[in-house]
Amino acid sequence: MKKMTTREPPTAFDTIGGEPALRAMIEEFIDRCFADTMIGFLFQRADPARIKRFEFEHAAEFLGAPVRYRGRSLAAAHARHRIMGGQFDRRLTILREVLESRQVPDEIRDAWLAHHERLRSEVTLDERGECIPRK
Repeated sequence: MKKMTTREPPTAFDTIGGEPALRAMIEEFIDRCFADTMIGFLFQRADPARIKRFEFEHAAEFLGAPVRYRGRSLAAAHARHRIMGGQFDRRLTILREVLESRQVPDEIRDAWLAHHERLRSEVTLDERGECIPRK
């Protein structure tokens, strides 16, 4: 009798192409954030390689890869920065554009963006699209 094995359904990580595809997306995404006219200045003192490493870990973990995010909490990592709601939104727009250009399936793209939106309060106290400084 032939032994039946149960296969796990592919993760979102697998569906987008695994590590090589995600690394390429993160590379493009972070490069665009650093170069962006509206938000690039926020990254002027940051190490791009370090940001890419943590962004990869964060995304891979969310997408179901056997990778663990090893950075500080997002609240701790962003506490000293005055990130406005509009700046947060700009970063989301860049992410959306990268995911669309890389043809990430709609359901994965939407879940990924919604995940980032749920993290808004850890990065900024501003509501969507508002530019109100923290007190």
